[in-house]
Amino acid sequence: MDLTWIESLLLALIISSLIFSTWNSIYRRRNLPPGPTPLPIVGNVLHIKRGEIVKSLMEFREKYGSVYTVYFGHYPIVVLCGYQTVKEALVDRAEEFGGRGRLPTLDSFLKSHGVVFANGSRWKDLRRFSLTILRNFGMGKKTIEERIQEEAHFLMAEIKSQKEQFIDPSRYLVQGVSNVICSIVFGDRFEYSNDSFQKLLRLFSIVFQDMSSVCGQLQDMLPAIMYFVPGPHKRINKSLEKLNNFILERIKMNKESLDPNSPRDYIDCFLIKQQQEKDNPNFDNENMLMTILNLFFAGTETVSSTLRHGLMILMKYPEIQAKLHAEIHQVIGESRIPNIDDRSKMPYMDAVIHEIQRFSDILPLNVPHATTKDVTFKGYTIPKGTDIYPLLCTVLRDPEKLACPSKFDPNNFLDNNGCFKKNDVFMPFSAGKRVCLGEGLARMELFIFFTTILQNFTLKPETQLTDEDIKPLMAGFANVPKFYRISFVPRI
Repeated sequence: MDLTWIESLLLALIISSLIFSTWNSIYRRRNLPPGPTPLPIVGNVLHIKRGEIVKSLMEFREKYGSVYTVYFGHYPIVVLCGYQTVKEALVDRAEEFGGRGRLPTLDSFLKSHGVVFANGSRWKDLRRFSLTILRNFGMGKKTIEERIQEEAHFLMAEIKSQKEQFIDPSRYLVQGVSNVICSIVFGDRFEYSNDSFQKLLRLFSIVFQDMSSVCGQLQDMLPAIMYFVPGPHKRINKSLEKLNNFILERIKMNKESLDPNSPRDYIDCFLIKQQQEKDNPNFDNENMLMTILNLFFAGTETVSSTLRHGLMILMKYPEIQAKLHAEIHQVIGESRIPNIDDRSKMPYMDAVIHEIQRFSDILPLNVPHATTKDVTFKGYTIPKGTDIYPLLCTVLRDPEKLACPSKFDPNNFLDNNGCFKKNDVFMPFSAGKRVCLGEGLARMELFIFFTTILQNFTLKPETQLTDEDIKPLMAGFANVPKFYRISFVPRI
């Protein structure tokens, strides 16, 4: 009996050794960048610290350099680190690194539809169309800037109604930001007291959190295995389905009252485009639905998270807050509504907002890219279709470009005369052909919302904040700020 057990064990070890040897031989023959040796089936997943994919990938850089390979299952992932390397790939060789890579937490639902996750002619058509609408948006009588200013006014009224109580600002900020997108996509905004709207916005937050959870990270690394494992990642598709149902109802409403000669919003423009290009499958209903979901999703959670993180940082540094109050008083005053033209006259505000975006690092992993052809890069061969992770966190914290990368310091964007200066590391919207198409909108929102809030209020923390409190979590797909409560003390 014992002999049989020993023989079985030896046979298992021999088979395992042969499998590993064969796998290792195949793996070594590739001219991919170096990296930790992968195991069969799971690849390098066991090398990733539990729930800390970002920190683990940053640590690999110290051993393997600015370009290295990790395996998620049998899929090779080429990771790019640091400003110079990421710029060389995404900007200097934008076409070769301009594909969209896999993101299993969303791929099973989106199925390569929609402007963010499409490739080829589908991506080009949807991006060109969406950029045109966002740049030339003047539907009705309101420009995008006017819509943001209007929403900032509603947000101030809502905050004032809290009468200096210590509150969690998340709900108010996400509603304000989302209403800007709603105004563009759906043609109108929602009241802050609308329960259905609040439930909808909670779904966005849940999706972000589930994607960044331990199970969400494992799903992106081992989707075939995680398909059979219960956990919060199983809620992602259900949450997205609820969001889709809401969008479908809005599309239906627009179809019933569409006037081709007078488009009211993004949905109207897409419906008109469908009529103009009936034979173009890139403008079918599925792509319309998923593109709207992309815009709604990306334009809500990322900007609101940046605002939340920014308010916490400004409470940590009251001296920075005081300098912003002084600049607002000098340039705008207490009664005039801030506008985007003020930004060029407010270098300190501009620098602080840039530093908030750099420091908060909302999407540290970036959205995965992919090579569009076989590529020779830094002496290595990267096959067509290989997933590329250009780590934005290593650009935003590049020690070769910043004296103290982990410290919040607006001087990173100011010259010796106090004038705003550009900094190469500022890449929160990615770069190259896949740069965020909503960058202009997001920057306008951040300036008007931050400036209007500080024009009206002094920010007061419930408890004293520490360096650890304001530090990004650096765990998974998105950096969601820690919970805090704030009192908005009226200044006027």
